[in-house]
Parts: sequence; C-alpha cells; structure tokens
Amino acid sequence: FFNDTATTEIYTLSLHDALPISVSGPFSVTSSEHLLGSWVFDVERRTISGPDGCFERDVVVHPGAVAILCVDEYERVALIRQYRATVDALTYEIPAGTLDGEGENALTAAQRELVEEIGVVASSWTELGTFLNSPGWTNQTITIFEARNLAYVPRQPAGPEESVSEVLWLTIGELAELQKVERFFDATTAVALHRLHGGFLG
Repeated sequence: FFNDTATTEIYTLSLHDALPISVSGPFSVTSSEHLLGSWVFDVERRTISGPDGCFERDVVVHPGAVAILCVDEYERVALIRQYRATVDALTYEIPAGTLDGEGENALTAAQRELVEEIGVVASSWTELGTFLNSPGWTNQTITIFEARNLAYVPRQPAGPEESVSEVLWLTIGELAELQKVERFFDATTAVALHRLHGGFLG
C-alpha cells in the first residue's frame, strides 16, 4: 500500500552548491555506556578524546523521525492540535513521527504517519531536507516531506494523545498569525513552512 510506486511521485530537493561536510577534527568518541533505554530513545554516556584530554557527554540516541507538510488543493496546510506532556500544554504541529517500523525508511514512515495522524494518502511527495533537532544533546534527525495530491481515508491514531487530537487545515496567513500568538510553536513546523514559503520565519 505505502510502496505503490506506480501511483506515488517522489521528488528530492538538493542544494546546488552544497558545502563539504565538516569532520570532527581532533575529537573522537572512544567509548560509550548505555544508561537508559525507552521505547522512543536511549541515553548513552560517551567518552570523547579531545586535544586537551578525555571528557564525557550524555547523549540521547534516537532512530530518526519524519514530518510532513501536507498541502491540500486550496493550499491549506494540515496541523494537529494535541497534548504534549513535555510542556504540559496543547501544541500545533504538522504530522510527524519516529522511524519505528521494521525496515522502514523515511518515505514509508512519512506515508504511514500521514494515514495514522490525519487520515490522508498523498500521491506526490517532495523531500524538503533532513535536519538535526538539537545537536547539543541528541543525534535525532528529522526528514521533512511535502505531500500533495491527497485522498482521504479513516485515521488510525496511536496513543491517548493522538486519539483525541484535532486536525486543522490552515492557510499560510493563518499559520503566520498562529506563530505570533502561540506560546509554544513547534520548531519542525516552522522550519518546514520556512523551507516551502521562504519568509515564513520573518
């Protein structure tokens, strides 16, 4: 179902003059100790060798995630309004989730999440880029896709928060206003909108 390449168009955006990837130079991880395991992430204590000796850093190890900027025929973007225990508040986010399926890649994960969270199947997919969420403490990356040419199917929400979440379809103008008034505006959503609409972040 999600791998129907006959009906799914996939496009990838790339930088025309990409900068070379930097290397860590005199720093290198020499060992790691497993501190915590959960169903979403692990925590490791890593020992790093540097120019002034060895030191330790605790790192959240994550399998990676995807997010989807889902755009309908009226150029409205789908948002989910749901509770987040991390901030003990309702937040507005584009559909997103973890690569947690066996053998799952970023595209198949994004297709699965779109059905689960908002009940949509898209036939046109564009990869907008892969980003580090917060490299000071986690290796989590998130790959953002734009999804268009939509068909609607029953939602398949997972978890108590998703089960009572609300799906909203907002114009870019409404999203810009929402960003100004919301105390917590999801960074992944802001990056995705800025990637597609240039000046969204002002």
